[in-house]
Amino acid sequence: MSEAEAANELMRLAKEIARHDRLYHAEDTPEITDPEYDALVRRNAALEAAFPHLVRDDSPSKKVGHAIAASPLSKVTHEVRMMSLDNAFSAEEVEDWVARMKRFLSLPEGEAVAITAEDKIDGLSCSLRYEKGMLVRAATRGDGQVGEDVTPNVAHIADIPQQLPDEVPDVFEVRGEVYMERAAFAELNRRQEEEGGKLLANPRNAAAGSLRQKDASVTAQRPLRFWAHGWGAASALPGETQHDVVKQLAEWGFAVSPLFKLCEDVAGLLAHYGAIAAARPDLPYEIDGVVYKIDRLDWQQRLGFVAKAPRWALAHKFPAERAETTLEAIDIQVGRTGKLTPVGRLAPVLVGGVTVTNVTLHNRDEIARLGVRPGDRVVVQRAGDVIPQLVDNLTREAPREPFLFPESCPECGSEAVSEEGEVDVRCAGGLICPAQRTERLKHFVSRKALDIEGLGEKTIDQFFALGWLESPADIFRLRERKDEILALEGWQDKSVDNLLASIEAKRSPDAARLLFGLGIRHVGEVTARDLMKNFHELPALRDIAERARAGEEEAAAEITSIDGVGPTVAEALGDFFHEEHNVAVWEDLLSQVTPPPYIVETLDSPVAGKTVVFTGKLETMSRDEAKAQAERLGAKAAGSVSAKTDLLVAGPGAGSKLKKAQELGIEVIDEAGWAEIVAAAG
Repeated sequence: MSEAEAANELMRLAKEIARHDRLYHAEDTPEITDPEYDALVRRNAALEAAFPHLVRDDSPSKKVGHAIAASPLSKVTHEVRMMSLDNAFSAEEVEDWVARMKRFLSLPEGEAVAITAEDKIDGLSCSLRYEKGMLVRAATRGDGQVGEDVTPNVAHIADIPQQLPDEVPDVFEVRGEVYMERAAFAELNRRQEEEGGKLLANPRNAAAGSLRQKDASVTAQRPLRFWAHGWGAASALPGETQHDVVKQLAEWGFAVSPLFKLCEDVAGLLAHYGAIAAARPDLPYEIDGVVYKIDRLDWQQRLGFVAKAPRWALAHKFPAERAETTLEAIDIQVGRTGKLTPVGRLAPVLVGGVTVTNVTLHNRDEIARLGVRPGDRVVVQRAGDVIPQLVDNLTREAPREPFLFPESCPECGSEAVSEEGEVDVRCAGGLICPAQRTERLKHFVSRKALDIEGLGEKTIDQFFALGWLESPADIFRLRERKDEILALEGWQDKSVDNLLASIEAKRSPDAARLLFGLGIRHVGEVTARDLMKNFHELPALRDIAERARAGEEEAAAEITSIDGVGPTVAEALGDFFHEEHNVAVWEDLLSQVTPPPYIVETLDSPVAGKTVVFTGKLETMSRDEAKAQAERLGAKAAGSVSAKTDLLVAGPGAGSKLKKAQELGIEVIDEAGWAEIVAAAG
């Protein structure tokens, strides 16, 4: 691999891993399995080892968890950083780790190194700060430096004592995992289903979502548990070894791992790993490996830390559990954004204690890679004990016709297309596709789009089922159905009048919100605003998009010259207006609403006409809010630093952008300085 290729792949990995960190740690909605994530991290580590001079400032090897974005919970800065753990996936890697520890400590040949081993529970990391024995604060890990304050929430977890015995140190932070047992998770999902609520994906997500509730009374209704495995800030330690301190935590009233054990050598570690793996199916909670820690605390101190993990600890992960079965059929599902996802229907098979009947096949390329067809014998695994996936085709050579991925949408017959550089295939039908229609209608009326109060998800589903809502324009025809709505159960004169008034109030909608509400691929909230700031009126946007698709280079250049808008957006706009169905929906909608020209009103300010870049962590506002402020002040908010940048607003953690700004002699201020500029402009 060339240096340029390595740099490109490291850039791609940094972005991809950061995205999955955000989905897992901040949103509790992981899209990939633990082994798939681990594979990305290991690939990144291998490239960094081969090309150490290419290590990026935003490298995953330097980060823990994910920065806390917009959240209803307050932020908490950890006095002692909460670290993650390096992983091992084989006995050889564990042996190598122990050997490295011995070399680092310069231990004589044959000297024993005691190491603790305990099962690695799949939960949400939490730090509990006690002062003079009283619990004063509880916080999630967040990005390791800053987490979320969940003090009121942990008061409802029975495993967490509110007061410790008198002999505890003046300050002591207990660290551990908040989790939910398997049986409790199953019962919670059963109740959710009965009440028509959203089913939770797995116990870890259930625990994370339950703990991070703004309303602690919601947490109180969830069966959460906690066990301790370490500590953070401490005015004194009640022992000289890991084993001694964990034992003391148990005596103080904390639950600790029932499988915690002190081992005298590598053989003992691996034997205990095997015992835990054998007991795993019968444990009442989910685990995904075994954690090893050097026992002596003075040795831990000497070993210290690498970028984001203690050198003296290691997580030995379990391999995914597998089983054989028959692939009986391949169905194509169409999602809200039009993505065609193949789903394998399996002969039921027990994998890791769970009966699996369906498995995602991801996309067209994955089907081709595996060569799967209905009738094949396949190997299935529950990677990370959560998401089933197909990992091998045992009858690839059997004489069967290959599976043909559809070239048109199975729901509406529109063309199924794949953008250049993407593996996903999507329905181009957009607003006329029934599989997408209700979800798109919900998006159209959502808060960041037209924000029509009273037209919620259940109402849209109800009106759609009655045939009253087929497209966005039909929303504005509901006034003709006032009597019919009144005849429905649960509707009264006032509620109907309020709904229709909310709809009528949007007859002259903000053009950027309307454009965003249409759900055009790649046209998000910010992009919609950027487009309308340049073209001002929707007909003008359609005209230039159609000309760009027809091959008019000048039109394409006019779209892509907008900061933050590239060829992908120009192509998506062209594809949207190329579909006759979409054009019909568009014209029908504009027959019902009249968006005024989109004009951005700006204030006279010291930054009017200047280019501003925000970097680092903003503590009093979101990045989107800061950019909106800049636009209101007549400035241009850019994403990168260049010679054209006039001002850099740098928050904590500012890295390469700050360095570049200093090299270029660009003015740099902090968030407080920016707040003064905003306040002065009124």
